[in-house]
Amino acid sequence: SALLVAVGTGVGGPARRGAPPRRARGAATAGVVDVGRGVIVSATDTLPGWPGTDVAGGLRRRLADLAEAADLPVFVENDVDAHAAGEVWRGAAAGARSALLVAVGTGVGGAVVLDGRPLRGAHHVAGELGHVPVPGAELLRCPCGRTGHLEAIGAGPAVHRRYLALGGDATSPDTRDVVARADAGDELAASVVRDAARAVGRAVAGVVTVLDPEVVVVGGGMAGAGDLWWSALEDALRAEVVDVLADLPLRPAALGNVAAVVGAARGAWNLLDDRTTDGGAR
Repeated sequence: SALLVAVGTGVGGPARRGAPPRRARGAATAGVVDVGRGVIVSATDTLPGWPGTDVAGGLRRRLADLAEAADLPVFVENDVDAHAAGEVWRGAAAGARSALLVAVGTGVGGAVVLDGRPLRGAHHVAGELGHVPVPGAELLRCPCGRTGHLEAIGAGPAVHRRYLALGGDATSPDTRDVVARADAGDELAASVVRDAARAVGRAVAGVVTVLDPEVVVVGGGMAGAGDLWWSALEDALRAEVVDVLADLPLRPAALGNVAAVVGAARGAWNLLDDRTTDGGAR
């Protein structure tokens, strides 16, 4: 099983005069989501058994016993897409018509938001930055099963694995410890943290060169790793992009752990609007 990271409620205005406000449930979860069906279509080794799960159907069954929630529409999307939608609606990218959100934590996720809505793509994987091939990761295994992807060098667990593989202190328990060692002057730890951040920065440079978003927002646990990580990421990004993108805003995420909740609620709200526009057809 896997954990739904966020559930929010979208509340729209009444569909007609005198009608009660319209409500829907929104959920955000790890994995690649077929948003139209609310089903997980793929996931990495981090979530074994998650592909094929009918998240929307499961929520409907559980909500059926709650009188106030019965028959509510259910909207399900990827957690990073929801995070991005939340930051564009009420966070660090508020007011932007286009934004790239990068989430670096247990994995590396990405999402592109255009006119307030995440871009899904033909196969539901638009914005999956973690599986972009990057220099330095050629022999490192990604949780998707392939080698050479950004997540294999840039994600939090990858930082810890690489520190140990390169001869770091075997008693180091986790990535947080590696970051602390880097801050305390451990040169190997600092090198591993910088390499991870630079890999993320180079991947972001490639994406923004193709998409030209108004702003880039970076969140996730590694975004709180301190100046060593952040400056290495930004330096790598600025060094790679063409001059016209030199002043592209790069901002830390503002909503913290509630971003995906806010985004899931926004997705539920959009679902209500879409159903009203389509006359209830969807």
